[in-house]
Amino acid sequence: MIATEKAPLSLPAIGIDVVERGAGCRKGSLRCEIGAHIEFSTARLETYCFAEWEPIVYDALLLAAAVEIGDRTLRRNATSWEREIELTIPVHETDRWNDRRVTNALHEALNFLTGDRWQVGFRKRRKSVEPPAQGRFSLPEGLTAVMPFSDGLDSRIVAGLMARELGDKLIRVRLGSKTADAQSLPRKHPFTSVPYRVRSTTRDFVESSARSRGFKFALLSGLAAYLAKAGHIIVPESGQGALGPALVTVGQAYEDYRSHPLFTDRMEVFLACLLGHQVRFQFPRLWYTKGETLAKFIKECEGSSRWQDTWSCWQQTRQVSVDKKKRQCGICAACMLRRMSVHAAGLTEPAQTYVWENLASPTFNDGAAPSFPRHKITGKLKQYAIAGSLHLDHLAGLPSSPANMHTLNLTAYQLGKSLDLPQSDVQEKVLRMLKQHGNEWKNFIADLGHNSFIADWAIHVS
Repeated sequence: MIATEKAPLSLPAIGIDVVERGAGCRKGSLRCEIGAHIEFSTARLETYCFAEWEPIVYDALLLAAAVEIGDRTLRRNATSWEREIELTIPVHETDRWNDRRVTNALHEALNFLTGDRWQVGFRKRRKSVEPPAQGRFSLPEGLTAVMPFSDGLDSRIVAGLMARELGDKLIRVRLGSKTADAQSLPRKHPFTSVPYRVRSTTRDFVESSARSRGFKFALLSGLAAYLAKAGHIIVPESGQGALGPALVTVGQAYEDYRSHPLFTDRMEVFLACLLGHQVRFQFPRLWYTKGETLAKFIKECEGSSRWQDTWSCWQQTRQVSVDKKKRQCGICAACMLRRMSVHAAGLTEPAQTYVWENLASPTFNDGAAPSFPRHKITGKLKQYAIAGSLHLDHLAGLPSSPANMHTLNLTAYQLGKSLDLPQSDVQEKVLRMLKQHGNEWKNFIADLGHNSFIADWAIHVS
């Protein structure tokens, strides 16, 4: 019998044409209409507009929106990760966008970030976009850095720490659109929110892995740095948030590089090719845990109690409301990291902050608020909680397992090249951060007690 090679399995694929109102699209492609599926807010767009209107800014924002729609529209296979996504986008300056250096850098960044195969093409717009109102916003002289800012705990505490260091040389780039924290920014403040909304070209978005969020946030931050003539972008994530998702993966999932220096390296190249502006992403808390950063913030910053107003949960409102009030779930990976970090910093939160009020409960169901509808406690939600706990647990176990040394050595080598640091120094910093995370995790579990359902799931707590 002669052995034959198996034909390669075809990947999930989609083609999306972003079009202006009234324009058609190619046969076989999904039609994504500007104004219907990608809706710009004039007021928010004006916060990206200064003395002179630059169409490249609008086109880059349109690209970010189109990438988000492509990523969320095509479902990944249950047994494989990679997909093929083709986009065509109308722009004002086709020569600029179709420059091979620009498209190569764009595809390199997107492919590395999402683990997919992207093909993005650009064509001439039928009609130029009307310039928004100009000259409404002024930027301080001598800005050196911008920082993406959301309702997250990392954003709030690192913004406070960096403001002490940089003062008025730092400007924040708002990455939310409906969150209450935007109200804390001065009126007529630049970059106050994402200036567009996206809607599905079909009935609903079906893919939730959302790796393209890293591209969206990095591109908006890069545009702000370009407009502000700033040379640095501050990434607020701790070592656990930046490095952990790439070190500990689940099942067949591709490594998560959304806040990782290896991804921002590629974004630096793309931004330089597209905008002609050199910017450097910086990670001031890369070698520290979130708990260490929170403790430093409490010690050094005025108004430090505002950390309690931040939001970490990934769950949607309809899934985590108690008595018609939105809460954080308390058991996803983001909530678990938050709760462990608050504990490590010697702080507490009201039990009513979370749906899962009592992590010390012997059973998962009994840990939820008594008035939380029991029909919402599904097997899927429990698996989600288990995955969140195991992510922190596996991260804690990395330094103690010889099987993981190759991964840690490779990480140190790659980060050393990225950050221009000796590999030995990087390795020492990574191991210290991971051991500190492990200590925080073990202390957190110990305080919950051996009867906790979280302790039942944990492995590296001895």
